[in-house]
Amino acid sequence: MLFFVVETFRGGDPRPVHRRFAERGRLLPEGVLYRGSWIDAANARCFQIVEAPEREALQQWLERWSDLIDFDVIPVVEPAEYWARYTDADAPA
Repeated sequence: MLFFVVETFRGGDPRPVHRRFAERGRLLPEGVLYRGSWIDAANARCFQIVEAPEREALQQWLERWSDLIDFDVIPVVEPAEYWARYTDADAPA
């Protein structure tokens, strides 16, 4: 499964996050794959795509960062997978 993860740096301060990342890396548990990330520098947020067998597999990773980051985890699918569910007649409006 793919997950869109929005990380909001606590207190708007990215420095503690950067320090931990520089020292210890991404800290992903086994079975969770990093796909890519982007930073919203104006609002101290990071947007990531990660892959895992299920949502519960992310829990250890979230706990490792929860003192510095608030998380919003959204399950997502590739567009082709999403649209394959619909015919032209029953596509969402």
